[in-house]
Amino acid sequence: MNAQKLTNLNYYIGAGCIAQTVWNYQTGNDFMYGISDIDFVYYDADDLSEQAENEIAKNIVALAGTQEIKIDVKNEARVHLWYKEHFGYDISPYTSLESAINTWPTTATSIGVRLENGEIKIYAPFGLNDLFGLIVKANKAQITADIYKQKVDKWKAKWTSLKVIPW
Repeated sequence: MNAQKLTNLNYYIGAGCIAQTVWNYQTGNDFMYGISDIDFVYYDADDLSEQAENEIAKNIVALAGTQEIKIDVKNEARVHLWYKEHFGYDISPYTSLESAINTWPTTATSIGVRLENGEIKIYAPFGLNDLFGLIVKANKAQITADIYKQKVDKWKAKWTSLKVIPW
């Protein structure tokens, strides 16, 4: 792996692991409670191969060191290649990392965080009010009602104080 490529990677840590960490803080849980994985997303339209994604993943996991939790690394530029097989319907290719985050399942989990020049950068297209308000609302850009229900049922069982807005 080219170290320069990894250094210049356009990435975010995002989605559920960020939202659930905030929910854990607000509800007095251990910070890792209920978190099944850490989503590490990046965007590289120049190499859509699964091999390149696996190589990046291997390097990210190695940099993170021993973890109790899985790190799920995805090149958002290639999601459209496997999405239908996994979720049952096609999506258009994303044009940027941010355009991918714009479609994530809920307003509270449509969030990416990264360290940039020593400062934390947050991308949250729906703002942070729902996240900090413990409000779960569907982002209907891409998700289906069934997938939304599965997610909120799972989350509500762990974080009972969540306010779920019905589909």
